[in-house]
Amino acid sequence: MNPSTLIGMSASVALLATVLLFTAESPASYLNLPGLAIVVTGTLAATFISYPMKEVMRVFRLVCLVFRKENSYVQDDIRELVDMARLWFRGEVREVEKALEHTRNPFLRTGIRLVLAHTKEEEILSLLRWRIARLRAREHAEAQIFRTLAAYAPAFGLMGTVVGLVNMLEVMDAATLPEIGPKMAVALLTTFYGILFANLLFKPIAVKLERRTEQRLIAMNMVLEGISLISKRRLPSFIEETLHSFMTTYEDEIRDEGGNSLDEPAVLRHV
Repeated sequence: MNPSTLIGMSASVALLATVLLFTAESPASYLNLPGLAIVVTGTLAATFISYPMKEVMRVFRLVCLVFRKENSYVQDDIRELVDMARLWFRGEVREVEKALEHTRNPFLRTGIRLVLAHTKEEEILSLLRWRIARLRAREHAEAQIFRTLAAYAPAFGLMGTVVGLVNMLEVMDAATLPEIGPKMAVALLTTFYGILFANLLFKPIAVKLERRTEQRLIAMNMVLEGISLISKRRLPSFIEETLHSFMTTYEDEIRDEGGNSLDEPAVLRHV
């Protein structure tokens, strides 16, 4: 399981336990099945209306991605690109083709095959950039589904609260204060459910997916640059340094906080 997701789940359970055990006389005070049904059913109904069935059904797979620990194969991609660059620089085309058979990255494989076919660099970059744009658009749409869920849940929570208040007002003349209090609490619980689902489930998943997309795009642009340099027949050592620079984070682009002199290079941290 993803470590940060595990920590977040543990903190969420601790938060809910604190709310249930220490802020009410009984944990059952926070249980309101009709209000929960309003929030869940309304949110799902609005989402199905907003998106095609095919996109909504991907939600379950996306939730699994958030919980799964995703391995990074960036270093493997760099090693494969540099090895292929050396073979291509020496003119060993057959060896490059053999190396492609063991490549797990389809994006990298497509680019190298285009290089082997002596495709123009502009055409290679145009095709690969289109694939990057397509991935960005698709994964942005997937994260947007959870943004939509996060927007609908509080709205239907408020709707449940309005319904509860209407029911309370209808009996206010005949009811006593001890009877009105529980009805008011039940009315407010639907808003609680909507806020809880939106901010503890849907929005965090959307942010997680967006961060995952950013990391994947960085890796794809790194591969794109490597393929471009290979097509130009640049030196393998230069290609290797360039690819590593893509996966390097500057601690501070303006000022070195470590106290080094201005003549020294900026501090680098490899991801």
